[in-house]
Amino acid sequence: MNKLSLVADPDLLFTEEKLIVDLKEKGFDLIEYNDSIEFRFSYESNYRHNQANDLIVILNAGKAKLEQLPYDLIKTGRKLHFSLGQIFPNMSYPVIEKIDRQHLDDLFEAQKKNKPDRMGENATKDFILRNVFKIAAELISTKIDLLRMLLRLHYSNLNLPQTLSRRLTEVLQAQNEFVDWPLDEIVEDSQAFLSFLQERWPIFLDSLKAHPDQIDEDFSQYGLKFKGPEILPFDHQDILVYIDNLFVERKLKPIPDNSKKLDLSSWIRSGVTLQDKDDKKIQLSRLLMLLEEQLPSNDSRHSDWISFAYKKAEFEALSLTEVIDVPVEGLVKLKSKVENNFTKWLEAHFSGLINLPPTQPVMLHHTPRQMARHIEDSKNNRVALIVVDGLSLDQWISIREILQDQSKNLVIRESAVFAWIPSLTSVSRQALFAGKPPMYFPNSINTTHNEKKLWQQFWENYGLSRLEVGYQKSIGNGDAIRALDDMLNLQQIKARGLVIDSVDKIMHGMQLGN
Repeated sequence: MNKLSLVADPDLLFTEEKLIVDLKEKGFDLIEYNDSIEFRFSYESNYRHNQANDLIVILNAGKAKLEQLPYDLIKTGRKLHFSLGQIFPNMSYPVIEKIDRQHLDDLFEAQKKNKPDRMGENATKDFILRNVFKIAAELISTKIDLLRMLLRLHYSNLNLPQTLSRRLTEVLQAQNEFVDWPLDEIVEDSQAFLSFLQERWPIFLDSLKAHPDQIDEDFSQYGLKFKGPEILPFDHQDILVYIDNLFVERKLKPIPDNSKKLDLSSWIRSGVTLQDKDDKKIQLSRLLMLLEEQLPSNDSRHSDWISFAYKKAEFEALSLTEVIDVPVEGLVKLKSKVENNFTKWLEAHFSGLINLPPTQPVMLHHTPRQMARHIEDSKNNRVALIVVDGLSLDQWISIREILQDQSKNLVIRESAVFAWIPSLTSVSRQALFAGKPPMYFPNSINTTHNEKKLWQQFWENYGLSRLEVGYQKSIGNGDAIRALDDMLNLQQIKARGLVIDSVDKIMHGMQLGN
């Protein structure tokens, strides 16, 4: 069998996480061909004289052809071509190309089972919604049906692409039952949906405290921002399970209630805070139980670990707010399991994360490429990369809560990425500003002095001039506001890189906190 395979992959099929792991287990190494100089450096350094594994060279630059690869590769490698059009010939290509690659296995199985005829755009969308995401929009006819579907969609992080979200919204809006729902916002945007639930939670609690004949139908006092039904059926058996977990995971915020009119022995306890230590103990024990139940395994995807990391950080942030007797034994056992599971998972999966598409960044060096697409969308767009060095995820959660308390209209949409291993400042931070793996800056691997140069090089490759790229570090030391004003007032700058390193210096004992 030929040791070298050249694969034309215009639809990024070879970026699917589990496929990469399977190929690695079968003795294949994968390398992308994007930039000729970077490819040659990697190929000559790691593969030219290393015959241990078979090598697959992936060309995924849209309409690029394998003939564009270097002649020495074309001469010796076997040539293969894979595309979505070949695999799903009866479906609309503009629709299936938007699907997250992790869902293609399910779509392929649905195609084998149902054997659909040639489908147009809307028929393809409906087929995918029904068979991959298990959403039959035409069968959703009641308030409970809709709420159950939205909770499953957003709680499970199903990654519904925008084209499917809009189709789902379109079908639902055609029903009279949902005319007054803010479907344009809460179907597509998880944060908007959570805000919609949060502002209706006090109304639901007040309705429980009142006699059915005494419910006040004037809801103006609640200051609702989203239109739609004011009282939601949170207590329905299909709904309350999700709501309970959302409060335990602190995705919804419990509200204070000292009226003594609520049955706090029931499920609603997680959504009510009494501002005492017993209250925090209950929250911590519930969250610890959830962490134990949802601990990812070796077969989990990277998104499962990121979701788990947020829950773990919520636990740590909550445990540090007051002196509380945390269940030490359970915590020690959980920590041991987490480290064991995560180590095994990294050994099998980490190398496959490097070349995942940056549509939703998975590793640090994917972030600038996502930002670059934002600028490509419009010449008037500007972006800023703000790095708070040394800030842990649980510390960010504490800061996030303060920011949201200070500004009630502040909307934060967040996600997490994997750092490089070892997670040293000079490795991870440079990869972040370079938009490249560390192997491409070996001469500066032990320092951060080249960050400005790497940041400028990245944006120059995307067509910006040096005058349109800004970089400033050591913000937080001295007059930070003045330093920011000087840079932010430069209208020609389209891409700004800012490093706040005071937290990192405090952590390493280089300066005292204040």
